[in-house]
Amino acid sequence: MTDVYKKLAQHLDNTPCGYPATESGLELKILRQLFTEEEAEIASLLVMIPESPEAIALRTQKDVNLLAPLLKDMAHKGLIMHSNKKGVDLYMTAQFVIGIWEYQVNRLTEELINDVNEYLPFLMKEQDKVTTRQLRVIPVSQAVHADMKVMNYEEAENIIRAQSKIIIAPCICRTEHKMVGKGCDNMQDGCFVFGGGAYYYEERGIGRTVDHEEALKILHKGVSQGLVLQPGNALKAMNICMCCSCCCQILGYIKQTDKPSTAVNSNYFAVVNEDSCTACELCEEKCPMDAITVDGVASVNLDRCIGCGLCVAACDFDSIHLEGKEDKDRWVPPPTVVDTYMAIAREKGLM
Repeated sequence: MTDVYKKLAQHLDNTPCGYPATESGLELKILRQLFTEEEAEIASLLVMIPESPEAIALRTQKDVNLLAPLLKDMAHKGLIMHSNKKGVDLYMTAQFVIGIWEYQVNRLTEELINDVNEYLPFLMKEQDKVTTRQLRVIPVSQAVHADMKVMNYEEAENIIRAQSKIIIAPCICRTEHKMVGKGCDNMQDGCFVFGGGAYYYEERGIGRTVDHEEALKILHKGVSQGLVLQPGNALKAMNICMCCSCCCQILGYIKQTDKPSTAVNSNYFAVVNEDSCTACELCEEKCPMDAITVDGVASVNLDRCIGCGLCVAACDFDSIHLEGKEDKDRWVPPPTVVDTYMAIAREKGLM
């Protein structure tokens, strides 16, 4: 008989963002901490299309009276996705990242944290297989000037103002690092969640609802702390993560690569005005990718620059600015998160 956890791991590995096997079976150890055997079996039968309990029961030949409360409890635990349309509960598969792992922010244990941190480098390598990333990097507003060709989907303030429902939630990365004594002093509540995702978080008691004014204040605080702005990689973004390279698993992995600029979807790069640069080193200190060095004057390694604009915001002498990439190199996000994951699936050969 097939191990239900192996079956679930294979099922999650067939989602766009993957869940690769390891020689040690670490991925199975993680699933055993999160799912009971019954939950693992049910999760492995779901698909990435929302279905009612009745439809799932019919397709899987399960008793809907037993299945429905189990699905509801699994959704509350953040093990599967839940939505409600016209009073009908709908459930679907959740990917491990971004998904199940982030939903565990209120259920973390030290053992789970250590195991996931050991496993995430295997998962991050899945990014190397695709061009379309789950997140993209946009410049902070202080780095944007009137002559720049900046689209609405590249401005965090505009993304926030366009939302009807906003949740500010704890950053899973800074939360779990702090729990094991490795955290930084940056703000814990650093993830914005919008739309249907915001209702999902609210139902599970993750984060709190904020209005536009408070959301913008939180955004500006994050920028002042040197956090990189990473919205979901869609024109209609469902989230904005405010990330630090010391805790963020994605940024941390990117920072270790030889060319971070090619490992992100970003449309800008930093340029130094050598005539006005005072070599104060503030830009070097703020750069999350170690892209800037100062030797009499600041210089930017374009292979490492991800176009976040934090160096521009840090410079008191207007000696550094962002420039847009050529049109042929500009990244235009897919329309919706569904289109994003479909693109990732195609690039991985899953479709």
